[in-house]
Amino acid sequence: MIISTYDTAALRAALGIEMAGIDGAGVGAGWGRVAPGRVSDPDRHDETEVFVITAGRGVVVADGRRQEVSAGSMVVFDPFERHVIENPGEDDLVFLTLYWRDAERAARASARTDRLTDRPQFVFSTPPTPNGDLHLGHLSGPYLGADAYVRFQRMTGAQAWHLTGSDDFQSYVQAAARRDGREPADTAAHYSAEIAATLKLLDIEPDQYTVTNADTDYPDGLREFFSELVASGGVTPRETPALFDASGRYLYEVDVSGVCPTCSHGTSGNICEECGEPNSVVDLADPVATTDGGTPTEGTVTRYTLPLHEHRADIEAHHGLGRVPARLRELADRVLRRPGHDVPLTHPSDWGVRPGRSDVPGQVIWVWPEMAYGFLHGIQALGRRLNRPWQARTPQDEWKIVHFFGYDNSFYHSVLYPALYKLAHPGWKADIDYHVNEFYLLEGSKFSTSRRHAIWGKDILTPESVDAVRYFLARTRPEGRRTDFRSAAFTALVETDLIGTWQQWLNRVGERLDKEFDGIAPDAGTWRPEHSAFLNRLEARRRALAAAYGPDGFSLNDAAEELHGLVRDAVRFSRQEGATAGIERWSGEARTTMALELAAARLLAQCAAPVMPRFARRLSTALGDPAPAHWPDTVRLLDPGTRVELREKVFFTPVDPRGADAA
Repeated sequence: MIISTYDTAALRAALGIEMAGIDGAGVGAGWGRVAPGRVSDPDRHDETEVFVITAGRGVVVADGRRQEVSAGSMVVFDPFERHVIENPGEDDLVFLTLYWRDAERAARASARTDRLTDRPQFVFSTPPTPNGDLHLGHLSGPYLGADAYVRFQRMTGAQAWHLTGSDDFQSYVQAAARRDGREPADTAAHYSAEIAATLKLLDIEPDQYTVTNADTDYPDGLREFFSELVASGGVTPRETPALFDASGRYLYEVDVSGVCPTCSHGTSGNICEECGEPNSVVDLADPVATTDGGTPTEGTVTRYTLPLHEHRADIEAHHGLGRVPARLRELADRVLRRPGHDVPLTHPSDWGVRPGRSDVPGQVIWVWPEMAYGFLHGIQALGRRLNRPWQARTPQDEWKIVHFFGYDNSFYHSVLYPALYKLAHPGWKADIDYHVNEFYLLEGSKFSTSRRHAIWGKDILTPESVDAVRYFLARTRPEGRRTDFRSAAFTALVETDLIGTWQQWLNRVGERLDKEFDGIAPDAGTWRPEHSAFLNRLEARRRALAAAYGPDGFSLNDAAEELHGLVRDAVRFSRQEGATAGIERWSGEARTTMALELAAARLLAQCAAPVMPRFARRLSTALGDPAPAHWPDTVRLLDPGTRVELREKVFFTPVDPRGADAA
């Protein structure tokens, strides 16, 4: 017999609270105390864990879901549920914890697709700069990623919305306006509308599309957010070095170029697209003012400034809450290891929103910290339309925010914004998942408007090509590495995979069904080992696709490969089992073969829906099904007697990536 008694003298600091281990229990065990006002560090592990509350009252939060607990309460945490325990009261909260490994339970927990169904999910693709339209490099990353993510989440029953808009107050809009001979507002409005139209051509219609210069509520909300930053004491006016051109014009972002002080690549002001690190403009090597082509001069200017290096602990704590890829955590470590890094939050300019205070006259809130508020504003605007009580000034812990962006924006999203949120909303635990993509190249080189090295969305997207484009982008988008759009590879994939494999298999199934079963789905007959093996293979593909679309392992590369793998499995199965077609002795087996091929086609339609929604609808209709609305919980045969029309059905046509259909 082992007896353990709670003893305050044995407690030691652990996980942000106090813990004492219990030896000999046969499982992991310990006592915990949460002092008044304390909150444990977030914990996420592969063990099953039980809390038994023995004294006091508090709150347990598991994956964003809050539950009040008190003496006598027991809470069981599944593997991989991120959990904390809070004590908002005045007395100690004491609990007993027991934890153990259960491999089967951990495996089931890791495969869950409904982990976030109880929480509102706000899925943001980085608001594009309205200084031009969108090309395939843009579309392959945040926009397709966020769209497919939301489609899948909705199929699992989750509350998920796609939000984006146009980032109107960028300095790059001013540069485009000068180039086009327009006012910045006109340039922003023109390209914002073009961007929205291109997204629609790719079957992406965000639930909230905020046009910042056209939203009358936006400036005042932004000023209020900025005033909270200033009121926190963490953002103050400071006189620091800056660069100016020969006419005395202040230089930042697009107006200055040089050599990155970190990686020695060419870069513009403020951020290096190559290494992802920020620069202070004055630390650029060999700077050039793009406004006049001359060498800038150094002076000083007073700007509202954030000493980012003072917020390392808050940023790292934030990185413990959600999905933060190692690439982003490594970037944060590089930046925060600097002895100091002051980030100016305002810049001298006449394009943008001026702060509510007048301590820095003639300046506007820099568009990147502005965007931190813009996300909250987008949630509020969406809530107003949905009649939900979401307010930008009072963000909630239950919100799950998901960001899709390119690596060149990583510093702002995953390092700067957590610090700003902590200052403006100190009580908010911003639970954010980050999905980052690298650069997508075109024929081996970066997309370039100036060199006319680009394939624009409007050049290639038609109702006939959109599924093929979405599939190819999903299969080749730059996840964790730079990848390439090559016209020859795209053409070959459409003709060989989508037409020569997918469509050909579906048409042949239709031909055999018409010939052998008068176009009516048969009931399964006799099952052989090969049949059950194929059913198991389909189920494995279904599970793999759920993992590829899910929040933890989201990868459209993997999803596209699994979809093609599903079709290859079906083609191989069809060839193997078709040898006995038409032989009366094996007619029962032939019925099962056909039933399973139709089940594979149904599964393909359901699982392709997040990536290829039009194809999924057309295939479902051909199978006598409604458009896929729910993620399949298993592989299911078509109902016997269903009329199927797959023979000669056209799902894909040849596409010329230069824009003209080649059919």
